[in-house]
Amino acid sequence: MKPNILGADAIEWLGVHYKTILNAADTDDAISVVDSVSPPGSGPPRHIHHDVDETFVVLSGDARFWIEGAECIRGPGETMFIPRGREHTFRVVSATPCRHLVVLTPGGFEGFFHEMAANGFRIPEDMPAIAETADRYRLSFTGPPL
Repeated sequence: MKPNILGADAIEWLGVHYKTILNAADTDDAISVVDSVSPPGSGPPRHIHHDVDETFVVLSGDARFWIEGAECIRGPGETMFIPRGREHTFRVVSATPCRHLVVLTPGGFEGFFHEMAANGFRIPEDMPAIAETADRYRLSFTGPPL
């Protein structure tokens, strides 16, 4: 097994590396921040966070964001804000990995990534179990990835 590029306390799920750098427990559930590195071509299925705003701060690489039919590309030094309740997804479009901070308000959703990695869930094979876990985090999957 190769070492995680974000350090020993980071996790990996489906080739994406995650390191929680500020968790909900440390902020009275106000916010959490996850440092993520996604490989070229990767991205999640379309989904909705029903009670969490999500802000991406792109540090390296480029990602194409899709929010309810509107698309844009964000690169290093740029941000993307996704309000709760809006269907969205993204895909890494650069030839290099995309490193980005994911700021979640309120905090708590970072636990979803830990559960996915701990269970080794795969997409699409394990979508029923993934959807069941997602429901606990007020996340709904709505369509395919980009």
